[in-house]
Amino acid sequence: MQLILASQSPRRRELLGRIAGDFTVEASQIEEKRDPAWTIQELPRQLAKQKALDVSGRHRLALVVGADTIVALDGQVLGKPQDAEDAARMLRSLSGRTHQVYTGVAFCRGGQVLSSFVQCTEVDFYLLEEERIQRYLASGEPFDKAGAYGIQGLGGLLVKEIRGDYCNVVGFPLARAARELEQLMAKER
Repeated sequence: MQLILASQSPRRRELLGRIAGDFTVEASQIEEKRDPAWTIQELPRQLAKQKALDVSGRHRLALVVGADTIVALDGQVLGKPQDAEDAARMLRSLSGRTHQVYTGVAFCRGGQVLSSFVQCTEVDFYLLEEERIQRYLASGEPFDKAGAYGIQGLGGLLVKEIRGDYCNVVGFPLARAARELEQLMAKER
């Protein structure tokens, strides 16, 4: 059975490659729709479903996996920063605090959702001096990442502790996704 990752994220591609040898990548073309009634925990699941269903509609026989990751602090979603000032604001707000990273994953085939889940990891940041924030901004790393940091890169130096799945913070909860994928493949046999 053909497996398609509905994401252009190189981090998700690398992580999925650890559990699925042969797959293709096709990013979703949808404009994300957000319902204000969705909780922060439900938002990434719904966005993952939208992405997977979009690609599944073009590849009816393939198993499509979609994912979406959000960073939340005090009940507010921290998206990708718009510019350096926005990134600095996010990093200052995360400094010395605990935030949550939620990743939603959805598996679809034939335009139907077969399985979906949300994984949460708590992340504690060290207190960040302004000089450290400015050095991190100068690296260019924070600008295409939710919450303005990437734990798998220099952003890992900002992290004091995590509780939960490290891969979830990178953008794809590998162990849970592997189990879901195994169950779906077993049903195919």
